[in-house]
Amino acid sequence: MSEALLLLLAFTGGLLLGVFFYGGLWWTVRKGLVSPRPALWFLASYLLRTGIAMAGFYILSGGRWQRLLICLIGFLAARFFAVRLSKTAGPGNLGREAGHAA
Repeated sequence: MSEALLLLLAFTGGLLLGVFFYGGLWWTVRKGLVSPRPALWFLASYLLRTGIAMAGFYILSGGRWQRLLICLIGFLAARFFAVRLSKTAGPGNLGREAGHAA
């Protein structure tokens, strides 16, 4: 396979890892705010999301720093889109669910 195609796959993989990571964070915050044991939700989610992201980076890089860098750029692109999406969507139902936390 050509190196350009491998770099494109690394970017796409990083983007998907970012969507999983930040989507999982969003889901965890929503569940954790209404849970009787939020620390358990946040800790378990953090360990799972980080472990999967790190394993994905390791697999996608194939031992090449160039692929790792491109994968990281894809991951950060997903973060950029997640931040932009959360700013345009506003707090939504989050404020109503967590009214007791304020």
